[in-house]
Amino acid sequence: MLRLETETGWWLVTHPDHARLAGSFAERWGNERFRAPEPRENVLKGISRHDDGWATRDAAPQITRQGKPSAFSVELVGKYSAFEEIDLADYLAVRDRAVRLIAEEDPYAALLISMHTYSLLSEHADRTTIAPQELPLLDAFLDRQREFQNELRLRMTEDRRFAAEHTTEETVLDHFQLLQATDNLSLLTCVDFRQPSHLLHPLPLRAGGRSPVAVQSVGSREFVLDPYPFAEPSLTFRFPARHVTGKTFATPAQLQRAFTSAPVEMLSVTVRSR
Repeated sequence: MLRLETETGWWLVTHPDHARLAGSFAERWGNERFRAPEPRENVLKGISRHDDGWATRDAAPQITRQGKPSAFSVELVGKYSAFEEIDLADYLAVRDRAVRLIAEEDPYAALLISMHTYSLLSEHADRTTIAPQELPLLDAFLDRQREFQNELRLRMTEDRRFAAEHTTEETVLDHFQLLQATDNLSLLTCVDFRQPSHLLHPLPLRAGGRSPVAVQSVGSREFVLDPYPFAEPSLTFRFPARHVTGKTFATPAQLQRAFTSAPVEMLSVTVRSR
C-alpha cells in the first residue's frame, strides 16, 4: 500500500495500481532524444506487473504500531527503512511471489522484476531496521534471487522470441533502470512528493550514452521533467485510489472496513516539459 495524508485521513493506493501507473509512464516513454524500450511487450509487462505479489496483502491493509496504515509514505522517499512495520518473512514472500507469478509466462519480465527486488533489498535497504537474527533470512533470499536470475537469463537466450541484441547484459540493464525510473516517478506521484528529485539512473538516449532526468514538483501531482522523456509536451495519467477517514486506527480490522467501504476514485498526475 502507498499512503498520502489528507486533512481528514489518507489516500491509499495499492501496490499493483502503483505498478500499473509506472507501466503507463513506460508505455509513453521515448521521443527524439530518449530511446523507447524494446522488446516492448516484455518490458512493459515487467514494469506494469512488478508489484502483483502485493495484491492479497493490500486487499487487507495492516496498521503500524502508531495505528497508521502500514504503507510507503512521503517520509520513505529515497530510502527503504520500514522493515519494522512488516514481518520480514511475509515481506520476502510477497517479493518472491511477484517474481514467480510472471516467470512461467515471461522470463524477460520476471528478470526485470527480480533485479528490481534485488536492488531494493541490497542497495537501498537499511539493514539496521532488521533484527540481527533475521539478517540471514534476508541474505539467503538475495542468494536465491541471484540464482533465479541466472536461470531466467538462460531461458531468455534459448527463447526464440527474443533477438540476441535484446538479451545482452547492457540492454537488460537499460530496461531494469527504466523500471526503476518509472517506479520512482509513480512513487513520487502517489505520495505527492514536493521536493526536487530525480529518476534514480541515467536513462539511454537514441544517439548513445545516457542522461539523468530531474523531477521538479510544480503543484499537487504535477511534475516538470528535465530533460523530458515523452513525445507529447504534457501528459496526464489517471490512477485509482481510495480515501479512508481517520488518521489512526485501533485495529487492522477497523482500517480494513474503512478501506473496503471506501469508493474507488480516480486521481491524476501531470508530467510536462519546461
